[in-house]
Amino acid sequence: MSNLPETGATAAQIRNEDWYGDQLGPVTFRGCVLSDVDLTEVTTEGTTFEDCTFHNCRFNGSVHRATAFVGCDFRRCNFFTATFDGCKLTGSVFSECTMRPLTVLGGAWQSVTLRGHDLSGLDLRRVDLRESDLSMTDLTDACLREARLDGSLVRKAELTRADLRRASLDGVDLSAATLDQTHIDLQAAVMLAELHGAVVDVAE
Repeated sequence: MSNLPETGATAAQIRNEDWYGDQLGPVTFRGCVLSDVDLTEVTTEGTTFEDCTFHNCRFNGSVHRATAFVGCDFRRCNFFTATFDGCKLTGSVFSECTMRPLTVLGGAWQSVTLRGHDLSGLDLRRVDLRESDLSMTDLTDACLREARLDGSLVRKAELTRADLRRASLDGVDLSAATLDQTHIDLQAAVMLAELHGAVVDVAE
């Protein structure tokens, strides 16, 4: 095994490495391609991955605290029981990944692409998901309370029994999503009614 978990790297091709259980601190990986890397039960804290690509990597049981995955591309990766605690994933794209069960504790996920993924039952409360692409994503029974969803795309998203109370929804077209027993507050209800052409009058 290389010493890259201790040093970080720039523009490196990292293939078939076993980082099982390693602890990564405040090191930086920039423009790297990681293919078939075993990151099972890895712990990162203050680590930065910028413009990196992850192919077929295993993040099972990994824990990431205050770690940045900025502009990264995750392809066919497994995040089974992984934890993201206060992490920054701005502009990252997930394709054909296993995303549940997953623990997300806050963090900045602006402009993240999660199109078509199964996020059912996940607790995403207070996560910043502004401008994210959640099209065709399954969010059945997901908790999005107090999440920031402004400008997010939810076309054909499944929001059955999802909790959107106190979520910020400016610019979100909820009428493009599937809503069935979805929990929303008054502000969201008014916005949804207006999207369907209703004129909402506040009684004097």
